[in-house]
Amino acid sequence: MAKLTAKGRKKIKPSNFAIPSERAYPVNDPSHARNALARVSQHGSPTEKAKVRAAVKRKYPGIQQSKSDWQDAK
Repeated sequence: MAKLTAKGRKKIKPSNFAIPSERAYPVNDPSHARNALARVSQHGSPTEKAKVRAAVKRKYPGIQQSKSDWQDAK
């Protein structure tokens, strides 16, 4: 995964975060999108999981997501 410093994170447009209001779960590139999926599945609330999965699917439709991840969002 690409390194993201605090300074670099501040430069990312809010639209490149899965949850822009909190600037949480950056999805600025495919590597960060995969990491966002992994982190939210471990630590996110059901609402956060749904938001992150939708953002990743919208921005990177080719990234595979497991069916068990989508079942959690129901």
